[in-house]
Amino acid sequence: MVLISQRIFLETIKKYCLAHAIAVEVRSGGWLVTMTKGNARRLAIGYDVGLNSAVAHQVANDKSACADVLASAGVPVIPHTLFLGAKLSKHIPGSDSLDAMQRLLEQHPQGLVIKPNEGTSGELVFRVTTRAQLETAVARVLAAHPSLAISPYVEIVDEVRVVLLDARALTVYGKARPSVTGDGIQSLRALAQASATAEQLKTITEDFDAAALDAVPPAGERLLLNWRHNLDAGAEPVLLADDAMREACVALAVKAAQAVGIRFASIDVVRTDGAWKILEVNTGVKMEALGRRHPALVEAAYSAALDEVFA
Repeated sequence: MVLISQRIFLETIKKYCLAHAIAVEVRSGGWLVTMTKGNARRLAIGYDVGLNSAVAHQVANDKSACADVLASAGVPVIPHTLFLGAKLSKHIPGSDSLDAMQRLLEQHPQGLVIKPNEGTSGELVFRVTTRAQLETAVARVLAAHPSLAISPYVEIVDEVRVVLLDARALTVYGKARPSVTGDGIQSLRALAQASATAEQLKTITEDFDAAALDAVPPAGERLLLNWRHNLDAGAEPVLLADDAMREACVALAVKAAQAVGIRFASIDVVRTDGAWKILEVNTGVKMEALGRRHPALVEAAYSAALDEVFA
């Protein structure tokens, strides 16, 4: 059975292989793909087509290590601090210290973002502003993952994803968060229920308390329904025009890719406090949300990567 969330990725691979006389076999519910042409046998797993070295893949998949690599190379980046769960922390004393996490919280009164240190699913990402919230978030993440990363919460004005292949931008798009506009009559809850999806409504209940949801926004006031720019949480992809903003994001993404030594990746660039910084480097290039709006663009991007796979 093909995983629905991977349909665009898989269908593009199948179409490419058919056009290039490449035998293709899909296994593990769509997670593993084998592509064979003559004596050449190539694998794709998850959203990784196999162009990146093992080290580049590992660095990109490790949020704290990636942030350290970028910072050491002089690339502006949102810092991520590593903390380990019980199974690993015995090897590095203090790496599980809640007191150290609390000190980070005291240094950043706007709050912290807690997330798994590895992976790109966008799940188990929490913003915390109190010790109690911190302890709850840490417990939830470490119940499912061996380590976590903590970054300072920053007000992100824009988040842009740059899909790169060998320093060439294949596609560049922003992430527009869902929002509502007050009418002076309905509560935030009612406005959201009238326009948001079920997934967006779930996120709203996690991010707003009951008082905020029951408050009536003034007429004309625009309210964002999510602090995350996550496509799986309701943000929509919006292609960037060929302008200065696009050029700045691509230039920074190329520097990040070169610092990590990665060939094919999707790189998240954010604008905060008037400056562009790298948020994450993703070795698994997932473009399902973009593909629902611009399937030809996504097909062209994956095909360009597959051309390199079989070069």
